[in-house]
Amino acid sequence: MTAGIRVRTPREIRSERRPRRHRCWGHLIAAPLWPMHGANLGTLLRTCDAVGACLAVPPFGWVDEALARGNTLRQPTCVHRIGNPLRWLADERRTGSHILGVELADEAVRLADLPPARRRTVMVLGHEATGIPPEALDLLDGAVEIPMVGTGSSLNVSVAASLVLYRLAGLL
Repeated sequence: MTAGIRVRTPREIRSERRPRRHRCWGHLIAAPLWPMHGANLGTLLRTCDAVGACLAVPPFGWVDEALARGNTLRQPTCVHRIGNPLRWLADERRTGSHILGVELADEAVRLADLPPARRRTVMVLGHEATGIPPEALDLLDGAVEIPMVGTGSSLNVSVAASLVLYRLAGLL
């Protein structure tokens, strides 16, 4: 006996989405600038596609392979390859982008209180073990914190990024 819940088919779901392939929207950018694990980049790439965001990645040799392996959509996605992360962040800030770090900080906004992005926003993610480097913290306009009730102090970087991206995109 069913509870009256009907699952939509993949065709129905696709027909309700944007009618053309994603091109760079430039409104929301996920920037895992100091990644440690390639698997996290692949997972984050999928989330970027889901919320209509772009992904900015550093110039590490293993990044392209990690993205190719993680791109389960098997179609082009919006990836910006940047040079020096600190210089890129400074340039983004100079051009008016809002730079938001996902970091445990005294002034951080709780995720539930984070408003959707209304202008070009770069969401910065740090290294999985050490966070956002101190020299990059000065380039942030703000920080967002994901509250936790368990014993851990942080989430996997791709999980944390996905939560914040959905919130910034106005989908949560």
